[in-house]
Order: sequence, then structure tokens, then C-alpha cells
Amino acid sequence: MNSPESKDAPDTPAPAEAPASSPAADLLAAAKKEAADNHDRYLRAVADLENFRRRTVREKEELRLYAASRLLEDLLPALDNLGLGLAAAHQPNADLKALAGGVELVQQQLKSALSAHGLKEINPVGQPFDPHQHEAISHLPSPTVKAEHVLTVVRTGYTLNGRLLRPASVVVSSGKPVEEAVR
Repeated sequence: MNSPESKDAPDTPAPAEAPASSPAADLLAAAKKEAADNHDRYLRAVADLENFRRRTVREKEELRLYAASRLLEDLLPALDNLGLGLAAAHQPNADLKALAGGVELVQQQLKSALSAHGLKEINPVGQPFDPHQHEAISHLPSPTVKAEHVLTVVRTGYTLNGRLLRPASVVVSSGKPVEEAVR
């Protein structure tokens, strides 16, 4: 039996009640929040990485530009002394022996400054020939120096902190002269 109210009432939806939260909706909301947090962390990490890259490039360029500054500061006194020596050489009554002594002092000053920065001379007179450190430019017989030992150094070699910069150019002994070896 139908009530008259139900026949005459228009079809209207029931008032909306707050939807009951379902476990699936809660999971979806949590996943969306976690995804948003992860995306935010990703963007921050990308920005941090880009800032790090820029800072590293800038620091590397500064290192390249100013790496030699300490060495150059140590060389400046020797350069000053060379200037003083040249000024003394241009004087009308310049003493050659005094100038030569001054140049030797400047040379020692330069060697000392370079040595303080890791430069080491290779001067192997009398030592066995080492193709990793020496460059043989000729062989000569010698009655006093053993065969395959350095007889003379034509050009000094250098290492920088153990790394070869320039090999020493040397004359290597081929041993006793042939005439003496036969006797």
C-alpha cells in the first residue's frame, strides 16, 4: 500500500552524508601524499646536485687560475735579485767576479724555492743508466766509468713530486776503450 506522500514526492536525492572513509580511499590519499613528498625531495635533490656541480666547476676554475700563486710568491725574490744583478752589470765599473757570484746565489735561491715545491734534480753522474729517468744522447768509451753508467750529464733532468718532468740528457760510458781492453 502506497502512502500518498510517496506518490506525490518528487524524486530527490537524499541529503548527502559525509562518506564513510574506506580503507582504499585512505590508502590512495596516503600514497598521493607520499608521492608528492617524494617528488618534492627529488626536486630538491636535483637542485642541490646542480648547485654542487656549479660550485665544483667554479672551485676547479679558481684552483686552475691560482694554483701557481704560492710558487710564484716564492720565486719573486729571486726575480728581484736578478733585476738588481742586471742593474749592477750595466754600471760602468761592473766587477765580473761579483756578478758571477751574484748569479750563482740567485740560481741557488731559485733551486731552493723550486725544491720547496717538490721539484727535484736528476743529475746521475756515475750512476747506472736508467731509461726511465735518463735520455742517452751518445756512448763514449771511458777508462774510469763502468759500461752502461752515466759519464756526463748534458742537460739536468727534473721530477715533480716523483713524476718525471724532463729526463736527464746523458752521455753513457761504453766501458774501457777498445785498445786498452785488448792489452
